[in-house]
This record gives sequence, structure tokens and C-alpha cells, in this order.
Amino acid sequence: MSRRLISSGSPFEEVAGYSRAVVDGRWVFVAGTSGFANGQIAEGVVEQTEQIFATLKPVLAEAGASLADVVRVRVYLTNAADFEVIAPILGKHFQGIRPANTTVACTLVDPRMKVEIEVTALKAE
Repeated sequence: MSRRLISSGSPFEEVAGYSRAVVDGRWVFVAGTSGFANGQIAEGVVEQTEQIFATLKPVLAEAGASLADVVRVRVYLTNAADFEVIAPILGKHFQGIRPANTTVACTLVDPRMKVEIEVTALKAE
């Protein structure tokens, strides 16, 4: 098996020494993804969550996978009450896929971030 690293081009990946995603065999591990796009972040948790999915889809595609291959989701929220707000968005994007999900309320590294999502996918043989 070979390991392949995927970068989004963010300078922070180099500074912090991580990859946007790592492909190892059939496995795809996508790093925690926030609602930033082009250095900007929306204020609302809904907009941030939608931006996260807009970022995740092409990363998974570059890895040869899609949302349909996601088996594990981890959602990090700065406000636990926001889960009820974003649950329908998760349901929309994972309709029929239903990966295992763990949601945690915590502090994130940038105070503007309200949500961060990380996924693990297993590509079909």
C-alpha cells in the first residue's frame, strides 16, 4: 500500500505540518475542516457547515472517494445547542449514507470558528 498526501494549498498546512487528507490504501482520512474559504469565514454556524461540505467534497474526490464512502464523522461545535441547527445539514449531505457520528462541544483554535468537521472514508474495492 502506498500513502498519498493531499494538500489544499493552505499555508497553515506547512506551518503546522499536516495534510488536508491522507490516503492510505482504501482509507481516506480528512483533517478537521472549518468554514474558511479564501481566508474568510462566515459568521453563522449554518453557513460555516455548508462551506465545510463545499471543501470536503473536492478533497474526497481528489482522493478517489465521495461522501458516499464516508464511514466516520466527527463534529466539533463551540456551542452544543448548535447541533440541533446543523443536524439537518448533516442529514442532507449524508442522506442514505449514515456514517458513525461523534459530536463534541469544545473550544476551537480560532474564536470565529463555530464548527469543525473531520471525516474518514473507506473507498470501494
